[in-house]
Amino acid sequence: MVAGRGSCHACTVRLCDVTDLNSPRNIVLGVAGGIAAYKACHLVRNFKEHGDNVRVVPTQSALNFVGAATFEALSGNPVSTSVFEAVEDVQHVAVGQEADAVVIAPATADLIARLAAGRADDLLTATVLVATCPIIVAPAMHTEMWNNPATQDNVKTLRRRGITVMEPAHGRLTGKDTGAGRLPDPEQIAAIARTELAGFHIDHSWAGLKVVISAGGTQEELDPVRYLGNRSSGRQGYALAEVAAHKGADVTIVAGNTAELPVPSGATIRNIVSAQDLEAAMREESRDADIVIMAAAVADYRPANVAESKMKKGKADDALATLEMVENPDILKSLVAAREEGEVPQKCVIVGFAAETGDGDSSALDYAKEKFARKGCDVLMANEVGRGVTFGQENSEGWILRRNEEPQRVEHGSKQVVAAQILAAVNEMIEPGN
Repeated sequence: MVAGRGSCHACTVRLCDVTDLNSPRNIVLGVAGGIAAYKACHLVRNFKEHGDNVRVVPTQSALNFVGAATFEALSGNPVSTSVFEAVEDVQHVAVGQEADAVVIAPATADLIARLAAGRADDLLTATVLVATCPIIVAPAMHTEMWNNPATQDNVKTLRRRGITVMEPAHGRLTGKDTGAGRLPDPEQIAAIARTELAGFHIDHSWAGLKVVISAGGTQEELDPVRYLGNRSSGRQGYALAEVAAHKGADVTIVAGNTAELPVPSGATIRNIVSAQDLEAAMREESRDADIVIMAAAVADYRPANVAESKMKKGKADDALATLEMVENPDILKSLVAAREEGEVPQKCVIVGFAAETGDGDSSALDYAKEKFARKGCDVLMANEVGRGVTFGQENSEGWILRRNEEPQRVEHGSKQVVAAQILAAVNEMIEPGN
């Protein structure tokens, strides 16, 4: 079974100096000389739209792909590459000292090597040496470069020093090549940066752990055209997968309807449709899992009969007028039972979700507490839901429930920040040596 709190995998939290996270932050955006440099323009806009002050610090090679004028126009700040510019302002020190976060996207193999070596031969590397704020590195290179032992050793060195090195995405690279090494989506990079700014450092302590996460809503077929579904977008499950993958875990997402969300870097997707599909996939994937998170919105019922052809309204035997339903399996409860029976490892931490609404009798939290007692999982994330609340939204809030503890309030924030808090609670329950 799971261990108590205070295991060897202690949650690393590094708080930034920004006391009001809604106030403008000073973001240094480093850009290295790779074809993905054009995506840095989208990052500048993303940070600016959130009210942040952005200073772009490209390498000289990066300017071969995107000119200084473009970065200056988008950021509203001057662009420099050399430590010999603005010497009277001691720029090579001041830029790093004033930063609330340094985000490097893309980071080439060459730049990663120079950072690992502690070089300070241009403004970007000097800024990184000076900065004491969160530093997020988003690699982009060909697969062979990423897998090269030299690059992997350099990445390990940066992570050991407390720098967050994101996992690269898998996809189309320069030319006809496809594989690991693609720059993560700019929105994903920005979300990870804001998670760090909120005080949650994403270390690499989960290397070697298998994490299985369900996400999105299930769809229960009525006929070849129609189905019964729900409002879940899968954003919270994907955010959990993203943070867990960047923590080094081997992550599998069992995904229902996820509204074509970008695949989290470093995660594997297994698509399903119905609750029965989800149950089968989760039982299979959980056989050797260290952590299982049931974030999917599972339909409670499904049609008792599925029509072979489209149902027609207005007929005397209109099957749409009255639907006979049967109850779907309780997947979370069955996974807890499977752990008790040895089909899921005893050490596995099982996390559930409760999407609740309050009524005249009880609050959403009251109903979540009752559900937590019934399900038998180790951690439960409770959300109050409704039209335009939680489901499909970029932000969330709620409570984390653990046994023999008072509910932990999760304040309104991005789903990545909520994910970091959930995984921090899980982290405290991982067995030493897991």
